[in-house]
Order: sequence, then C-alpha cells, then structure tokens
Amino acid sequence: MTTQPPVERLAAIVGTQGLITDARDMEPYVVDWRRYYRGRTSAVVRPASTEEVAAVVQLCAETGTGIVPQGGNTGMCGGATPSAAGNEIVLAFGRMNRVLELDALNNTITVEAGCILANIQQAAAAADRLFPLSLGAEGSCQIGGNLATNAGGINVLRYGNTRDLALGLEVVLPDGRVWNGLKGLRKDNTGYDLKDLFIGSEGTLGVITGAVLKLYPRPRTRLTALIAVANPAAAVQLLARLRGACGERISAFEILSRLCLELVLKHIPGTREPLPQPHLWQVLVELADTTAGGSLRDDFERAVAEAGEEGLVRDAVIAQSTAQAQALWRMRETIPEASRDEGLLYRHDISLTVSGIPEFIATASAALERSFPGVRIICFGHLGDGNLHFNCFVPGRNKDDPAARDASDVNRVVLDIVHQFGGSFSAEHGIGQTKRGELAYYKSALELDTMRALKRTFDPRNIMNPGKVLPSESGK
Repeated sequence: MTTQPPVERLAAIVGTQGLITDARDMEPYVVDWRRYYRGRTSAVVRPASTEEVAAVVQLCAETGTGIVPQGGNTGMCGGATPSAAGNEIVLAFGRMNRVLELDALNNTITVEAGCILANIQQAAAAADRLFPLSLGAEGSCQIGGNLATNAGGINVLRYGNTRDLALGLEVVLPDGRVWNGLKGLRKDNTGYDLKDLFIGSEGTLGVITGAVLKLYPRPRTRLTALIAVANPAAAVQLLARLRGACGERISAFEILSRLCLELVLKHIPGTREPLPQPHLWQVLVELADTTAGGSLRDDFERAVAEAGEEGLVRDAVIAQSTAQAQALWRMRETIPEASRDEGLLYRHDISLTVSGIPEFIATASAALERSFPGVRIICFGHLGDGNLHFNCFVPGRNKDDPAARDASDVNRVVLDIVHQFGGSFSAEHGIGQTKRGELAYYKSALELDTMRALKRTFDPRNIMNPGKVLPSESGK
C-alpha cells in the first residue's frame, strides 16, 4: 500500500531549506509550463547532492511513494507535473546546479542535473569552447530535463540531439542505488550502453543526477539570415543548395510560416517585421565557422543569389550585428510563448524525412481545412533535421472548455498522415502525459511489450514518474 513518507524523515535528509510543504510555495511545481496540467503533492523535495537524492528515493521505495523528477519545468507534455491524486512527491533539482569539471583538452564538461542550460553554455564559452544544445527555454530549463526528454533544439542539424552530446551519466535507480557512469570516453565497448536507456526515458527508469557532456571548438565567425522562400519545397531545395556550398558550417535551418510571425508581432513586445514585405514562408539560417576570416559569407551569398535566380528565394536579410541576429532568433524562439497567449493550441511535435516535408504540409493542411473549416495552422520548426511543429487553432474552441481540450479528433487527422508518411508523432518534446494514447495507438505491440519489460525490470514498484510515457495495458 502506498503511503506518504513522513515529512520529518524527508527534512532529515534534505534539511528544512530543501523541503517545501506550503501550498502557495509549491504552486509553481504542480502546474506545467503550458498551464494545461495541474497536480497536487504533499512535498517538493529539493536535494543538494546525489547522496540526498539516493536517500530520498530509498525512502520512497520503502513507502511505495511515487516520485516526479522536475528540472526547470519547461516541458510541453506534462511529464514533470504530479497527478491530481496528490500521492507523489516532486523531486526538484534547482539546488544541484554546479559545474563539477571542465576538461578543455578532452572537450568535456561534467555538471549536476540542475544546471541551467544557459549556464553550461556560458561555462563552455569561458573556456573558449561551445556547448551546442540551444533552445528557447535555455535560460530556465535544466540539463537533467534536457537529457530526460532527449531535447533537440536549433543545432541538431550540425551537432545532434542531447543524446548525441552526452558521454556519461550518473543515475539514482528506483531502489536508491547510484550508478556512476560519469566517464568522458568517446569509445567504451563494454556491454550495454546504459546511459542511452535513461536518456529520453523521462524519469521513468531512474533519476539523472549528473552528466558528462561534449564540448566543441567555439565558432569564430557566425552568419544569421532570414530568407523569404516561395514555398516549403523551395526551402528544402535551398537547404540542399546551401549544404553543397557551405557544407557542415550550417548549424541551423528553421522554417517559419507567416502566421507564426504574425503571432509574435502581436504578442511579443519589441518585435518588428524583419523584411520590407510579408511573405508566406521564411527560413531562418545560421552558419558558423571555427576559423576567422574565411569565405563563409561569400559562399553563402553566392548560393542564395543563385537560388534567387531560380525563383527559390524571394527576399533576404543578413544580420549585421549580434543584436540583429538575436532579434531574428527572438522571432523564432518566442513562437511557443506567443501561441500560448493566443488561445487553445493543438500542438504536434513531429518528425519526417526532410524531402517529405513539403508534401506532408500540403496534405495535412488540406485535411485539417476539410475537417475544421477556418483552422489556422501554425507551422514552424527545424527543417534541417526534419522536426516540424505543426500546430493549429480551431475556431470556437477555447482553453476553458474541457471537451475542446481533448485533442483526439485534431490529433488523429494530423498524426494519421504523419504515420502514412513514415514519420514520428514525437520528435523532441517526449511523451509525458499528453501523448500516452498516441504511443499506444502508433507503436507496435512488440515495441510496447519491450518498453514495459524494461520498466518492470528497473522499477517493479512503479514509483518513478508513474503515469508518464507508458500507456496502461488498456491503452490509456
């Protein structure tokens, strides 16, 4: 039988400064970033060390208490929000925020799970290195959450997902034992790669407490540009042309529909139209070179000019300063915030082959318009790696209507087409609570059975982030 661990026993582990029990103080921890999920908890536990995490987990294992690991609470799928039952504790990592080691010669940085992503970037920059993971929430998200969801971000095209940036992990298992895999090795062929089981598992198999991450040479030259293109097919062709001309120097290639920019201009103060005339489609491109004074700009301008002669490019602006580059990126990175302020948004974080994206956009847009006349489609994302955010507002639906918040009818239209195109219904935001039904519907029985077997092996009492990721045997 599940019981709550006595508050005094939790306090004995983390101290009074590491324990929150007042309802008002716990409020930020029981509501997700989208304000879509609200849960309850008897305690928010804020450990200051791996040893304290292990002791808390061991206590919860004894009492059968559910544990909801939480980083910066910036997730999109409710994966870090406790249930409404109130029988779980929230394990928050804000106090475990130290950089433990930076090895510039090995190009690695070792950090605790509560390190804010932007702080890791800054620590790398101070050592003349680059940690390339970058996303809109980098000023508040924590690396433990990035690892737990295998976050993507804007630089996946060049550097890969968070999984590709991790060399080693430290993890507290569901019985309180600590696996210390904090190794900075790029080759270690000694059996199963345990770290890859925990990356992307959203805290359902164990609690990530530390990581060894890859660093890269710091770019000496950057170029950021916003380019108006004829349509998504032209964007894909432009990407191929730029890859041919500029090679691996392309670090980001983002597509933005006109409606995305209109939302940002409406809801985000200080933003302004970046091009003289509005266009239905734009791409935001960033290139970086680790050598100074090279041919980056010349190669880029030549490729864009040739694309313009072929009718692929309608207009373009190149940032002339860091401030201008940041302003262009702010347009892209605040789309989720602007969308949230507009109303009830049905979100689809999908991935497809890059070549298949134009046909998918046309097919899915037509299907949504047939099913929901007047639908507004908010399409943007990391075109360079095939990750698209294909979201929409449906007329007459609002956040206060529980029936409208059930996205099953909209999701089925979009995700059936994703499945038809051989894509994935979750590219970088994870499953959490939101997508458990989709996992049951689109994953094969073999895949689900294998994942459930892993869960039972690691967490037989189901205390690690219960109710997240895996659907029940009934499919819910």
